[in-house]
Amino acid sequence: MSETPYDVVVIGAGPVGENVADRARAAGLSVAVVESELVGGECSYWACMPSKALLRPVSALAAARAVAGSREAVTGPLDAEHVLHRRDSFTSHWKDDGQVEWVESIGADLVRGRGRLDGPRRVAVDTPGGETLVFTARHAVVVATGSRAKLPGLPGLDRARPWTSREATSAQAVPERLAVVGGGVVAVEMACAWQALGSAVTMLVRGEGLLERMEPFVGELVAEGLADAGVEIRTGVSVTGVRRPAPDSTVTLELAGVGESEADEVLFATGRAPRTDDLGLETVGLTPGSWLTTDDSCRVTDVADGWLYACGDANGRALLTHQGKYQARIAGAAIAARAQGRPVPEDDRWGAYAATADTAAVTQVVFSEPEAASAGLTLAEAEHRGYRARAVDTDLGSVAGAALVADGYRGRARMVVDLDREVLLGVTFVGHGVGELLHAATIAVAGEVPVGRLWHAVPAYPTMSEVWLRLLEAYRDGG
Repeated sequence: MSETPYDVVVIGAGPVGENVADRARAAGLSVAVVESELVGGECSYWACMPSKALLRPVSALAAARAVAGSREAVTGPLDAEHVLHRRDSFTSHWKDDGQVEWVESIGADLVRGRGRLDGPRRVAVDTPGGETLVFTARHAVVVATGSRAKLPGLPGLDRARPWTSREATSAQAVPERLAVVGGGVVAVEMACAWQALGSAVTMLVRGEGLLERMEPFVGELVAEGLADAGVEIRTGVSVTGVRRPAPDSTVTLELAGVGESEADEVLFATGRAPRTDDLGLETVGLTPGSWLTTDDSCRVTDVADGWLYACGDANGRALLTHQGKYQARIAGAAIAARAQGRPVPEDDRWGAYAATADTAAVTQVVFSEPEAASAGLTLAEAEHRGYRARAVDTDLGSVAGAALVADGYRGRARMVVDLDREVLLGVTFVGHGVGELLHAATIAVAGEVPVGRLWHAVPAYPTMSEVWLRLLEAYRDGG
């Protein structure tokens, strides 16, 4: 079988794979990109873009209803048909022509088919036409295959046609009743969206609260917002079985010790698993279905000779599209430097070849109503890592800019300070529109800006950004 050589072979043409390819091509390396589904990946068609297209009308309507004058002008609920139509436009109606044109525009070669490792520096691709093509990589193979929804092994689930995140973001009709199993980001966002579109939503949460990886007050305020909107939240509940006698029947969820719950559709938002189970990892000494452990340049540590990289969800470092794209830029720069014989320092923590933000400055926005946004570490994470840390909180609703945004604005802000260096380790906001506050926090955390210097970053009045002044005052005053 003939082999086609490239400098770099990328498996996966989502945002992460596209960014690796772009950086490698910009450095003059030849690149093949292999994709088994739609070019543009999960984010473009079943995750970030469609979910936020569903949620933006919810936020816009909430903003109008929160202000006297505009509140009186709002005379009805969301128009589900128009919301879904707009959502479809943001997914390009699940066609990838535009994304294909972009890949071709950077000079990379797109290969349609299911790619898998076939030994060191080799990628075999089973094409839709039944051929098997083999590509070899002079410098690097990059795994950018993302993750998939992880479903529990419950009795009856395989016959119940449950929604995962894919169905929740692409459904073409509003179910009368929707059960959401889980309390994380996908569960919260989709409960928010489908309730606003007209579903009666019940959340079944095994833990004691929502969004438990964020600061504790985040889940509390988001739960209040969901409950106020009409979502029923049941915590401390475990689903033990699922029944759906016929494809068009309702679904019954068996709940441990508390009876049953019935719905027209059920969404399981119960975690993610890496899409590495059918990737040929065994041909290079790795375990199929595993997360791929990497160094900070995203080079897989358990493979000899340093030719294999993993970016995005496949490496498990930070399962967020923007963090994966960040890793892709780091990896692309490192691959190019190594290919050209330039040094890649391993001790340059914030240098061009280290994805340090994955551990020190991860950013995230939960697009619920209210929104939640964070950069860096929570107080619990900081203390677990051994920092001498202090949390400083303030009521976001007390800021003049927030009071102008919404009557009776409810929100909260926290910064976590490293007391030894007097820099920020993390910042968290919850409240309407706080996602747009986040990048200032990201710069402060990633830039390790001293608290003393932040006093000179004067927030404009009257904006919500004045919350920074309130936080600094609380820190100074010992609050």
